[in-house]
Amino acid sequence: MTEMTALVFNAFLMNSPGHLSPGLWRHPRDISAGFNRLGHWVDLARLLEDGLFDAMFIADAYGHYDTYGGTPDQALRLGVQVPRNDPALLVSAMAHATRHLGFGITMSTTYEPPFALARRFSTLDHLTEGRIGWNIVTSAQDSAARNFGRTAQAGHAERYAMAEEYLEVCYRLWEDSWQEGAVLADRQRGIYADPAKVHAIHHRGKYFQVEGPHLSEPSPQRTPFLFQAGASSFGQAFSARHAEAVFVGAPSKQVLARSVRNLREAFARAGRDPAEVRIIAEHTVITAPTSAEAHEKHAEYQRYSSEIGGLVLMSGWTGVDFARFAADEVFEHVESNAIRTAVEAMSSADPDRRWSAGEIARWCGIGGLSPVSVGDPVEVADSLAAWARDTGIDGFNLSYAVLDEGFRDFITLVVPELQSRGLYKTSYAQGTLREKLRGPGARSRWASGAISRADVSADA
Repeated sequence: MTEMTALVFNAFLMNSPGHLSPGLWRHPRDISAGFNRLGHWVDLARLLEDGLFDAMFIADAYGHYDTYGGTPDQALRLGVQVPRNDPALLVSAMAHATRHLGFGITMSTTYEPPFALARRFSTLDHLTEGRIGWNIVTSAQDSAARNFGRTAQAGHAERYAMAEEYLEVCYRLWEDSWQEGAVLADRQRGIYADPAKVHAIHHRGKYFQVEGPHLSEPSPQRTPFLFQAGASSFGQAFSARHAEAVFVGAPSKQVLARSVRNLREAFARAGRDPAEVRIIAEHTVITAPTSAEAHEKHAEYQRYSSEIGGLVLMSGWTGVDFARFAADEVFEHVESNAIRTAVEAMSSADPDRRWSAGEIARWCGIGGLSPVSVGDPVEVADSLAAWARDTGIDGFNLSYAVLDEGFRDFITLVVPELQSRGLYKTSYAQGTLREKLRGPGARSRWASGAISRADVSADA
């Protein structure tokens, strides 16, 4: 990103008592335990819209963290992303309470039939008046596979081949099944839809057999705004064909900048303008009116952080059981590529640090692997601006340590400072989520002809 403009800001959440700061649900000011109540989410949505956030981005997965110690016991004991409820069921109530806030919902192409998912997103797009987005994932947990009757997760290549065909089915249901003008709602003639303009899709593929037509009439966006979060080479290629925004995470500018470069190059190879896709990075902010107060707050939060919870997360992310290592065991010579990659990424953020299991646990205790900016409003704004400038990202998925204090502090203290620098919008644009993020009249890649059935089939 060569010119600093208003950045994208999403709130990064999970329908669970714990997301990326394990143990912080115990903090006396934290409200995460209210995640089972609809009012909890409606209040959060109103807060975020008052703060002009672009969207609420809700993470999800179909499995549990069971790598640490070989069981899910510690995840359950510590509330590490479990219990976890369905994020999609929250959206209609939050949309009713807001006018502009977008909603990015994580759903997997590996387990849910595409016909059912397509109808769910069309319904949500109608109910939100065009403010729904889909964070496309293929799922990477063996525990998820076992929950759906499989012994293990399919390999990367097969999951993404399935995802390519899955997207083709969804595009054709959303964009091709109902023509423009198919809905007449003609009271005098008693004709709701013109059958000549509603078509079956007759999909016969390797993974899916879908007759159609789509059960839902065209929604404001037809295709929801498409987020994608795959970091592998398969995920990058998939993003290059389909994504309108890509979610990335890295603990250092060096690692993040490399990821951004790789993604922009993948977009160019796919024939797209490398600046067309918004790249949004995970980040955590802890702020207060003064720098000293912010650092005191950070230290206070750390007292509630669960080190074992951090290792539960790291074990799940790397596939390595960190329960096998002593807290003071330093990872200088390791055989695991997963540990080596994680330690190298963190070392680029703090080269002088000797990373032991305990150090990794403390690092992951607030914000997971994401960077944490701590300071007064000017310091935090300086930090976020530097991350955007030095890495080329277009915005942030902001996590939190304490809910909803983290978002309230950011909105009250940091947003005005960012607005004074032109890095945060001062009002919402009109239109659908796609139009707010991409501009007036923006359409899906399938609708605009940028991607077609032949393109998807050839790449599958």
